[in-house]
Amino acid sequence: MIRKSLIAASSLAVLGYLGLSGYAYFHDTDYARQSVSRTSYSAENARIRTLLDQKACYYCHSRHTGLPGYARLPGIRQLSSYDVKRGQENFQIDALFESLRNGTPAPEADLAKVEFVIRDRSMPPKLFRSVHWSTNLTENDRRELLDWISSEREAHYTTPGVALQFRNESAQPLPNLIPVDPRKVLIGMQLFHDSRLSADNTVSCASCHSLSGGGVDGRKTSLGVGSQVGPINAPTVFNAVLNRAQFWDGRAAGLQDQAGGPPLNPIEMASTSWAQIIGKLKMDPPLTQAFNAVYPDGYSGKAITDAIAEFEKTLLTPSRFDAYLRGDEAALTSKEIRGYKLFKADRCATCHVGKNLGGQSFERMGLHGDYFADRNTGMTKADNGRENVTADEFDLHRFKTPTLRNVALTGPWLHDGSVTDLHQAVRIMLKYQVGTPARDEDVDALVAFLESLTGNYTPMKTR
Repeated sequence: MIRKSLIAASSLAVLGYLGLSGYAYFHDTDYARQSVSRTSYSAENARIRTLLDQKACYYCHSRHTGLPGYARLPGIRQLSSYDVKRGQENFQIDALFESLRNGTPAPEADLAKVEFVIRDRSMPPKLFRSVHWSTNLTENDRRELLDWISSEREAHYTTPGVALQFRNESAQPLPNLIPVDPRKVLIGMQLFHDSRLSADNTVSCASCHSLSGGGVDGRKTSLGVGSQVGPINAPTVFNAVLNRAQFWDGRAAGLQDQAGGPPLNPIEMASTSWAQIIGKLKMDPPLTQAFNAVYPDGYSGKAITDAIAEFEKTLLTPSRFDAYLRGDEAALTSKEIRGYKLFKADRCATCHVGKNLGGQSFERMGLHGDYFADRNTGMTKADNGRENVTADEFDLHRFKTPTLRNVALTGPWLHDGSVTDLHQAVRIMLKYQVGTPARDEDVDALVAFLESLTGNYTPMKTR
């Protein structure tokens, strides 16, 4: 009797599994077919989108998830909700889908993330594939996706002059130069160092972004007019032109928007209006004459920030790592090269991507642990991250991935300036963002690699 019951139960379990898997198979293949037919795609982009949908990436990584009906069943619903939450915390694929639809460049960090899990063979997960039979990546699938990623990088992100063996790396060397107007650069350089942008003539852009100190001020958080304490650690101004957006929360789209924030911020420079600033600048005849020669319409907030932004475009700091990526194998030591290999193996290179080794995506702080609970210092509004800009709960604790260039000079580290040792900063990243044990010899190698990113700033000759 017991044996018959066990056989019956086993049979029901097998039938249930087959029924569930069959339902999932037809749902997955039908969804993949419909997703492209609903919208106009180029032929190549349609193939990539169809392939990604066949592998059901949208299940856990899209905010427009089309889950099958069985996902609402008790038990499965809770498991699905957990998987979707974790999946979206780690990677959201909608921007990549949008780029395929519009024919625009795929986000650089998204390419790196997809590439890693393909090479690592970690996606789709084995448990997911055990039910969703159509989602297993064949070798042809892997090759097609990797070739597409390589072609996207080559078309949009590869730096001219990079060595052949590094052309398809997610990290790229700095460009040799960025085109600028030398006349604007000269004006912008003067304004960058001009404390008259502040209410009491005590604070300039250079006060928080010292060009002799890594482009930062070395403080946990910066001091403004009247020694007011700012809410967040000052990011470096060096190479900032290569960021996708400015500030930790990305509230400024570009350098000009960023330059317009601090002068009127009541804690930072505390000027009440651009008119107040312009009134002081007009009392400087040589500056006014030079400014009017470049900007015939005269002073304005728009013109002032345009000049500062033009100057900041010149703040590039090529390093030994750039020489290495351009083919100089002797530019790095064996320890630094090992650190770079660990940097890629530990997934650091899936967020710290591109020419600036960062600045291209917004990532959640604490993917593998509650950083803020462990910090045990209470929460601040700045800890909300990008949510302060978007008012979207999904963006809570998401911050723009900082550049790693000159990182050895830009301590204290993290958005809250809470870490004063670079080795400890690496340990925190390995623990909370990667979930990898921090072995001393690995941390030492990673820090050695990071120190190779310290570059040299050469002021542009404007005369």
